[in-house]
Amino acid sequence: MRAAVYARKSTEQTGVAAEARSVTRQIENAKAYAESKGWTVSDEHIYMDDGVSGAEFVKRPGFLRLMNALKPRPPFHVLVMSEESRLGREAIQVGYAFKQIVDAGVRVFFYLTNQERTLDSATDKMMLALTNFASEFEREKASQRTHDAMMRKAKSLYVTGNKIYGYDNQPVYGTERNSDGTLRRQHVVRKINPEQSRIVAQIFEHYAAGCGLAAIAKTLNQALVPPPMGGPLGWCPTAIREILRRDLYRGIVWWNRTQTIQRDGTKKQRKRPQSDWLRLEAPELRIVSDAVWAQVEALRKRNAVAYRREGQGRFVSRPTGENQRSAYLLSSIAKCGRCGGSIVAISKGRDGRSGQTVYRCSYFHKRGTSICRNAVSIKQNLLDSAVLTAMNEAIDGRVISASIRRALEKLRGQQAHSPDRRSAVIRELSLLETRLQHLVELIASGHGTPTVVQSLHKEEARKESLLAELEQLQALTTTLSFDERQITKRLRDALGNHPALLGRHVPLARQMLRTLLDGNIVCEPIEEDHRPGYRFTATGTFGRLLTGTSVVNAGGGGEGS
Repeated sequence: MRAAVYARKSTEQTGVAAEARSVTRQIENAKAYAESKGWTVSDEHIYMDDGVSGAEFVKRPGFLRLMNALKPRPPFHVLVMSEESRLGREAIQVGYAFKQIVDAGVRVFFYLTNQERTLDSATDKMMLALTNFASEFEREKASQRTHDAMMRKAKSLYVTGNKIYGYDNQPVYGTERNSDGTLRRQHVVRKINPEQSRIVAQIFEHYAAGCGLAAIAKTLNQALVPPPMGGPLGWCPTAIREILRRDLYRGIVWWNRTQTIQRDGTKKQRKRPQSDWLRLEAPELRIVSDAVWAQVEALRKRNAVAYRREGQGRFVSRPTGENQRSAYLLSSIAKCGRCGGSIVAISKGRDGRSGQTVYRCSYFHKRGTSICRNAVSIKQNLLDSAVLTAMNEAIDGRVISASIRRALEKLRGQQAHSPDRRSAVIRELSLLETRLQHLVELIASGHGTPTVVQSLHKEEARKESLLAELEQLQALTTTLSFDERQITKRLRDALGNHPALLGRHVPLARQMLRTLLDGNIVCEPIEEDHRPGYRFTATGTFGRLLTGTSVVNAGGGGEGS
């Protein structure tokens, strides 16, 4: 028989058996167990997750590969693991996963106890539930132990997170030694980094003097100051803003403001009640004086009012620049060919008054010439028109006909494979019905915990999705007769003069561009007839709809090539 192996090592090592701390050891022992039974294990059916919590079911590649391998037919007959908890430490999720594996016809064995896990009787299911409960309970205890240990460290002002700009993390070693003979680290403390702390103080002083975030970033980049994360892109305004908001620079440490929770099979963060926050004074870590901090906070609050937002976070009055809800066609879609930064719309006026809108490289505009020297500015309407015109020219009868033929071929190919997929969907719907009935019975018996209710909603949503897919598959079972000529003519007529149409409906045009493009529109700065301009290129998936090159001059006008 063919066997598969699944191994997982948790990120939470406290309270975990030595056998579970090494994925390599789990795989070796599982393969030896399979060989002793006369089973064969191929490398393609070894699934593992190294350093992943047992509460994680969404961002676990090995587990997802294992579950996907079950459909439509598993390529193995047996699954070998060290114990149940390797599959996970969340009772409902693990129980459902075990049921899917067993229902697929795969037998599950644990080499530590030389036992097979079956679900043939109510007793088997009860034992699985009890084992999963014990695993989840142990995970919760380990999490609490970790939280308590972190709180002790936080109260002693030891490092409980990542490195912060302006400080160095210095390990403190004890007298005990590790197995390899090295000294065992007890904890990590923060020490002020003289060079970086000087930069932090400068940032606060510049902002207090009235400099904006972009101006400070440009100044640092011009002085070749390395950014916090390194790399060639230098400082950006958002990094400056985060530094101005960090209380540690005034000697105050906050801890326990957020909490990691499990939702929908993965880890998420939520804010704790303010009463749970831990505020610690750390005068030895102070970089900024109280006077400067108060001045900066006053300016930040004034700017927050000046650039206030609606309930959904959108600016009522906002600074110019890139915005995800942009009213400009090419913002964030076009990229600078020199540095890779976004081409964004800028309102170019004098004396603070609004003027004409131009497209410009955001890195040049926000970070300065030390990061990007692309100073080309193009009127918004000129570049928009050139891009839409290039799209219109790319759409000819051959492209449309070829695209329609490929679409029809794909549709007919789906018709050929629809029976197998339809059977798989019907099978999964049957399993879902069983699962839903079980959850409803739990709720009816008074065991409707929030986790159970959430699982019920999740399964109901999955059922709706499968029913919709089944309806589409059933429609594909009927062989349809398509008139290719008629479809081509109707599509050509519908497109019409779409540059003018899309120019009046920017959100629709942006959605169309994002759908058709393989990546971004790359704008390479050029100079023709002593006038600066852009040569833009882009490729798309609709018959290479946007493949081509065009030139737009800053003085107005453009030409294709």
